[in-house]
Amino acid sequence: MDNELPSLRSERGWSQARLAQEIGVSRQTVISIERGRFDPSLPLAFRIAHVFNRTIEDIFRPDEEA
Repeated sequence: MDNELPSLRSERGWSQARLAQEIGVSRQTVISIERGRFDPSLPLAFRIAHVFNRTIEDIFRPDEEA
């Protein structure tokens, strides 16, 4: 799944560690989500969307290959 997390983090000046703290996961989880190696659970996707005041669809989109 593709996502906008790196650009959203950058807009806020947040590190991966800061985002991890905000959403209650490890930095490694944020790295895995950003790189598309891990798709967040629905509750986690909602937390991420809430932190950035966006919809889930604004942040995550299916891979073009899918």
